[in-house]
Amino acid sequence: MYTKTRQLLADLVTDQIVPGVSYALIDHSRVLTDVFGWRELVPKRLQLHAGSQYDLASLTKIVGTTTVIFQLIAQGKVQLEDPVQKYLPAFQDERVQLWHLLTHTSGIAGYIPNRDRLSAADLKAALLKLPVTATFEHEMIYTDVGFLYLGWVIEQVCGKSVQQVITERVLQPLKLAGATFTPDPANCVPTNRKDGQLLQGVVHDPKAHTLGRHCGSAGLFATLADLVQFSQWYLGQRPDLPELISRSFIAQLYADHTRHHLQRSLGWALRFAPTDQHPLLFHSGYTGTFIVLDQQLQQGLIVLTNRIHPVEENPVFLDRRHLIVDQFMAELPSN
Repeated sequence: MYTKTRQLLADLVTDQIVPGVSYALIDHSRVLTDVFGWRELVPKRLQLHAGSQYDLASLTKIVGTTTVIFQLIAQGKVQLEDPVQKYLPAFQDERVQLWHLLTHTSGIAGYIPNRDRLSAADLKAALLKLPVTATFEHEMIYTDVGFLYLGWVIEQVCGKSVQQVITERVLQPLKLAGATFTPDPANCVPTNRKDGQLLQGVVHDPKAHTLGRHCGSAGLFATLADLVQFSQWYLGQRPDLPELISRSFIAQLYADHTRHHLQRSLGWALRFAPTDQHPLLFHSGYTGTFIVLDQQLQQGLIVLTNRIHPVEENPVFLDRRHLIVDQFMAELPSN
């Protein structure tokens, strides 16, 4: 089962591209998992073990924020075509709608001076003042900003912090026991250093660190088992779990939701199987995490690493990630 994909994953550690790897391959009801390598390399070398919690980085977007937004759509509390301004009046461009944020086609961009020194309130105010650029609708430019906005939309609708809403509406109903925004550092795989201190159980993303519970773009920690359960639920393999999103809605995600065929779904990126070009869902996180889901063939790949430890600059990992995803799709079973 996925022999070459598994070899590429093993090579990540053998070639010293990441300290360790936790991965799962889903084939209908069968799940193959493996955990190997090191949990950390500095200040001391520690073995990686099953059940460790990872800083998921942007996987927070698809596990948490998009899942809640999809629930609110189903409940009629928001609509994809709603202008962002309806919920966030401080944002001044009336053209941008919620689906633009979900597809990363809003064009919102700009430089915020001293961003990491701002208070949470000042950072939010500065982010809401960012302009819409000429890329609006015509280019897919992946950023965190749209999902920060979506988190604040959730807060306006639900009257609670976005991370509390995610906990109550996603993590608890799906019984993701190790998924949390407030992990025990002792059980966490460390990322990098900040101010001489190892970031362990503390979110790596600077905006998420500043915004705390009001951040919908990053901040979630989880185990491999949590993401297996989430992925199985997404694939419709867990009838024992509540149907937070209808199967028909999830089926619609395997399609381009942009206006200029930019190969982006709502929340997810799209990849295409080399044999027949059927779509798969894909998302990654900066810290070295990624998920691939194939509804048609009931397959999945989940990979968790701390690729920014001990050195943050690690472009080789990005090349290898591309190869791993391509190899996984090349080894998909035939219909």
